[in-house]
Amino acid sequence: MESTPGVRRYVPLILLHFLAATALVGKGQAFHSGGIGDCTGCHSVHRADAGPDETGADNTINAASLTASDPGSACLKCHQKPGEKRALSYLVATADEDMPAGMPPIQLSPGGDFGWVKKSYRWGAWSGEGGGISPGERHGHNVVAVDYRFSPDAGRTTAPGGSYPASHLSCISCHDPHGKYRRFVDGSIGTGGTPIQASGSYNTSPDPTGDRAVGVYRLLGGRGYVTSLYDGAPFTTDPPAAVSPSDYNRPEDRGDTRVAYGKGMSEWCANCHATLLGGEGGAKLHPAGNGTKLSGRVVANYNAYVASGYLTGGPATAYTSMVPFEMGTANYSALKGAARSVGASAGPDANSNVTCLSCHRAHASGWDHALRWNARAGFLVFNGDFPGVDDTTVPPRISQGRTRAETRKAFYDRHAAAYATYQRSLCNKCHARD
Repeated sequence: MESTPGVRRYVPLILLHFLAATALVGKGQAFHSGGIGDCTGCHSVHRADAGPDETGADNTINAASLTASDPGSACLKCHQKPGEKRALSYLVATADEDMPAGMPPIQLSPGGDFGWVKKSYRWGAWSGEGGGISPGERHGHNVVAVDYRFSPDAGRTTAPGGSYPASHLSCISCHDPHGKYRRFVDGSIGTGGTPIQASGSYNTSPDPTGDRAVGVYRLLGGRGYVTSLYDGAPFTTDPPAAVSPSDYNRPEDRGDTRVAYGKGMSEWCANCHATLLGGEGGAKLHPAGNGTKLSGRVVANYNAYVASGYLTGGPATAYTSMVPFEMGTANYSALKGAARSVGASAGPDANSNVTCLSCHRAHASGWDHALRWNARAGFLVFNGDFPGVDDTTVPPRISQGRTRAETRKAFYDRHAAAYATYQRSLCNKCHARD
């Protein structure tokens, strides 16, 4: 039966708008677009518990008129989605009901899923050989978001290597919710002047021009940045030069997601972790930063290393997001060319350097200290598979309380066959001691 001409034209138009909106949401750019989103997305000027009450007394429960109990909860209203069973662009935390005991958090963004800080593990006899614990609060940044049951770190009162108070740690401690920081055509960063036209975080982002800036990487705070929660330690360093592929939150069983880290990531982390940068806190600290260039031997090791016992790789296919590095450049054309989620990616060269994110994830991971792999176990793959408590042939000191599903998810859904039958620590990607 023939439909009305008007309907034939109208339905495709609706579909076109829907697909366009979905594409934007999939890239996580629809709301922020590199800067401030619409005000009512986070604030309500008529919220009853905001500001002075009817008697004139100051009500500090929610002085910012947020649509949630605190800034972190306001962020998670969009960045956590209960019932979502797949990795999806802008999501950074799995809801409690979607990761029951024995099941891992779901999101696979380069920064990691904050759900891991709610996963605690215990194995072996507490006082016996091979026994131990891995409390959730050690798995990453313990952001405060009371509406979603995220609490401050109970074991540390301040940031390691710094003075930032754990009780005030929030999403907005790192990310500027108003997105004021922008990158100009000359590469400099500021908070005003040329307007922000779009995000500058992606390999698909536009370049800044003389009259149009782009947002800095991931809306990170820059020099002078403080928050309403804590203004005692203004940032001294601007956001890093970095570019992400637009489809960054995805399983990596068919290829690595490469964020092209250019330079400045470790220096930016030092805004809160100052004494951990470059080995300043003592000889036992692993150096990192723009000046920590990879030696010729490390470059050769990284490019040749495939797995324990296999140094058969080459520079053109050497990159792994399990051990990323900085390229040592702020050339955004080069960074956009390197950021990808399909195809092989090249390893480091003499310009490359170690960054904090070479070993740690920015948000959280399945391992202590937000490490990208388990540094406490002798084997990452045991007898050809990822270890787990559901395989009773694996010693407890190897599975460390995790199920096989949790271990594999911490490896971003890679197949165990990507590694050796008895794979050792990924420290060996650079140091090749196995």
